[in-house]
Amino acid sequence: MTNDTLVAELRSVLGADAVLTDADVTAGYSRDQMPLAPSGTPLAVVLPTDVDGVREAVRACAAAAVPIVPRGAGSGICGGANAVEGCVVLVTTKLDRIIEIDPDNRIAVVQPGVVNLDLREAAAKHGLFYPPDPSSYDWCTIGGNLATNAGGLCCVKYGVTTDSVLGLEVVLADGSLLRTGRRTVKGVAGYDLTKLFVGSEGTLGVITQATVALRPLPQAPATLVAAFDSAAAAGAAVSGIVREGLVPSLLEIMDATTVKAVEAYLGTELGTGSGSGALLLCQSDAGGTLAKRELAAIEQVCTDVGAEFVHSTDDVAEGNLLMKARRVVHYALEQRGACMTDDVCVPRTRIAELIEGCERISAQVGLTIAVCGHAGDGNMHPTVVYDATATGEVERARRGFDEILELGLSLGGTVTGEHGIGRFKQDWLAREIGPVGLDVHRRIKQALDPGNLFNPGSMFSPA
Repeated sequence: MTNDTLVAELRSVLGADAVLTDADVTAGYSRDQMPLAPSGTPLAVVLPTDVDGVREAVRACAAAAVPIVPRGAGSGICGGANAVEGCVVLVTTKLDRIIEIDPDNRIAVVQPGVVNLDLREAAAKHGLFYPPDPSSYDWCTIGGNLATNAGGLCCVKYGVTTDSVLGLEVVLADGSLLRTGRRTVKGVAGYDLTKLFVGSEGTLGVITQATVALRPLPQAPATLVAAFDSAAAAGAAVSGIVREGLVPSLLEIMDATTVKAVEAYLGTELGTGSGSGALLLCQSDAGGTLAKRELAAIEQVCTDVGAEFVHSTDDVAEGNLLMKARRVVHYALEQRGACMTDDVCVPRTRIAELIEGCERISAQVGLTIAVCGHAGDGNMHPTVVYDATATGEVERARRGFDEILELGLSLGGTVTGEHGIGRFKQDWLAREIGPVGLDVHRRIKQALDPGNLFNPGSMFSPA
C-alpha cells in the first residue's frame, strides 16, 4: 500500500476532516513540550471521534506497515508523543466524553480526550474527587495521564494515576479491542493487564476508555508555608514529617532559585524573606480541627529543625495564591530561557542531597538549575535553563540533565517519577532496569505488537 493509498483509506473510514496532511498543520502535532527530543515528520494526523474510528485507523496503518504514534494534548515533556518519520499521529482529543459517573459506586468511565480538570469538576458536582492532578491539569488529558502514569501535587496522599484506575479499553495492534480490569473494588482474575498498559507510553496499544475510582470530595484545604535557610534544613523537615506519620494532602519543595523566579514572574513576594534557601508548601484537606492539628504538628516539625518562617492559613483564597506560586514554576522559568525539565525520584531522606548536588552541577555546566518537586514522595523536577541560540549551551544543558539523572540513581532513585522515558531517556531506562529487565520489556512489546506498530523507538529500541 502506498502512502497516498493509505491516506485515501484513512479518509474513507474516518472522514476527510479527520485526516490532516497539510505540512504546517502536521508540524504542530509532531512533538511535545521537550525541545530537544528527536521528532520526525508525520505522513498524516488523524483525529478519530470514536473507538471504531481508532480501530479502523489502526487496521489501515498495520496493513500498510506505517507506524502509529498515539497522542493526547501534547503536554508531555519527554518526547513520548513525538512523531517518527512517515508515521501517522493518532490524536485522541476528540474522544472526549465522560461516559458515566456512578456516585454510588464512586467510579467514572471516561474517554482519553477528557481534560483532567474537566473530570475533576464533573466529579465534584456529585461530591466526589478524582485525585491525580499534574501541573498541567487544566489542559492535559486523561489518555496522556494514563500513558505516562502521571502524578501531580497530591501524590503524597492519593497516589499516582495507576492508583485510581480500575479498568481500561485498549485497541491492540491488530485492531482488536481489549477490555481489562473491572468496576468492582476488588478483583484478581488473571494478570493485572490494566497496570501493564498504564505507563506504557503508547507502545502497546491505544487506550480508548478508562474506568477510574473516585473519592469523597475533600474539605477545603488549609495551607502552610515554611522557609528554611538551606535545602538541608528543608529536607530534615520532610524527613521529620514522614517520621511523625503525618500525611498531608500536598507537600511541595522549592529551592531558592525557583522562589526568586516565581516571585519575579508573579510580581509579588511570597513573604518568606529573600534569603531563603528552600521553601516548603503544605496542605491538609482533612477539614476543620483535624486540618489544624495536622498543620500544627507539621509546623512544630519545621520549627524544630530551624525554619526561619512558618505561616499557616485556612483562608482558601490565600492558600490558592500560595499554590499558584508552585503551579507557575515552569512558566516562570521559561521567562529566563529554554527549559529542560528533569524528573528524578529519590528517597525522601535524600532530597536535600539532590538539591545540593544540582547546585554543584549548575556551577559545573555554567547554567541555572532550579529545583522544585513533590517532597512528599521524593519526586523532584530539576530544570536546566539555557539559551538555545548561544554556542555550546544546548550541549551543556544536556550534560547537566544527564548528570542530574546520574545523581538521582546514585542516591537510590529512579530516572523518572511521573513524566516517562519517551525519546529522551532510553539509555537511562536501560541502565536503570538492566539487561534482563530490558529483555522482558522487549518480549512484552513483541508479544503485543509484533510489527512494532505503536510508537516505535519510544522508551526503548527493538532488540
